[in-house]
Amino acid sequence: MSVVVRFAPSPTGFLHIGGARTALFNWLFARHHGGQFLMRVEDTDRKRSTPESVQTILDGMTWLGLDWDNNDPQAHDGKNYYSQFDKRARHVEVAKEMVEKGKAYYCYATPEELTAMRAEQKEKGLPQRYDGRWRNRPASEAPEGVDPVIRLKAPQEGETIIDDQVMGNITVQNAQLDDMVLVRGDGTPTYMLAVVVDDYDMGITHVVRGEDHMTNTFRQAQIYKAMGWDVPAFAHLPLILGPDGAKFSKRHGAPAVSAYRDQGYLPEAIRNYLLRLCWAHGDDEIISTKQAIEWFDFSGVGRSPARFDFAKLSHLNAHYIGQMSNDELAEAAAPFVVKELGRDLTAFEKEKLAAALPDIKPRVQLLTEIADAALFYFTRLDPDKKALKILTPEAKAHLAVLKVDLEKMDSWTHEGIENLFRSYAEKEGLKLGGVAQPLRAALTGRGVSPPIFTAAFLLGREEVLVRLADM
Repeated sequence: MSVVVRFAPSPTGFLHIGGARTALFNWLFARHHGGQFLMRVEDTDRKRSTPESVQTILDGMTWLGLDWDNNDPQAHDGKNYYSQFDKRARHVEVAKEMVEKGKAYYCYATPEELTAMRAEQKEKGLPQRYDGRWRNRPASEAPEGVDPVIRLKAPQEGETIIDDQVMGNITVQNAQLDDMVLVRGDGTPTYMLAVVVDDYDMGITHVVRGEDHMTNTFRQAQIYKAMGWDVPAFAHLPLILGPDGAKFSKRHGAPAVSAYRDQGYLPEAIRNYLLRLCWAHGDDEIISTKQAIEWFDFSGVGRSPARFDFAKLSHLNAHYIGQMSNDELAEAAAPFVVKELGRDLTAFEKEKLAAALPDIKPRVQLLTEIADAALFYFTRLDPDKKALKILTPEAKAHLAVLKVDLEKMDSWTHEGIENLFRSYAEKEGLKLGGVAQPLRAALTGRGVSPPIFTAAFLLGREEVLVRLADM
């Protein structure tokens, strides 16, 4: 059997971390088995499902490097994903077929009746579920002016067993499952019906999603059985918790994948970190995408929730930053420099950024930190408090003398600059820091920077002299 899995987000906002992990696990499972990873947008909520929201999710998937395989020839507007809204006629068609087979029925109960029914159940301490009042009644008894819903005629005896790929065998007594609505009174299909029909029509073999869908799974299994369709395999993933053990939310940190991108995380680091949330391969922590595809299976997924650890994520990001070539890293960091600078970088400035990275890479964890550390190369920064404290009248006097010596240097190299400052410090009876720190403050506007003699070399003689003249 060829594996076919899907990621099916609701485009009512952004791609969140939990959804990204679900997408990643689906993607890895498909790639591991040489199968298909399909994208379906569950856009039936027309008020909240905007084109912008859809694009935000697709952009997040693309940034993460999770490519999908489908291009639905029947989709409207040439979408390269399945649209649940576009399939609504098919969903209703299936519901009516179930009515014809005696597996579903029209229910004419009014909202007022259902409200009274639930109130009575609550008063008696009974479970609040539909009581099946129209389950076996003929349509001839239907009241006038009521648009009926279509309900599933769920089995009332026996049990439903799900052999979950992660959680193991889970059993629910069918008596706990009521006759859920498949099609509303206005003729629109419900989520529960649409998901099953879409998964069947798309040939989904494994449904991989969060454990918060477990209740849905037992109800949806009844639809498969009512239609005589094979029930796919299910794998429910444990929840992601915040550092405090509560469900991960905004109060723990940004839940949107786009926020991590904007904070300067690399997609490789996010993929690696999300992979390790409830999945393990021995004690391996740094796992390349190639290794992840080779190793991934549900046997490595644990059943306990995972806690999100920002320190571990940042540590992983630092690792991947360190693994990038200077040119690749300069390309990745350039947009963050541009954002701080307020203008594009020239080709020469991009080369300068790449040349500066060997001294910056070991000191940072985020691309935004690279931008902060390298910004002085491209614009003159106002001295911060620490720099102002360093630039005493005495320090400025030393730099004034050194400026003249820098003008006379035959060859502009960082070794030459360093030797000049060392010789001056020895002659004046100073420690090297006594002149190197003022140079750092004058050139960078900061008390901390990459190695200052290399920085002076990369800035160039003309720019160094100008900045020393302006101190």
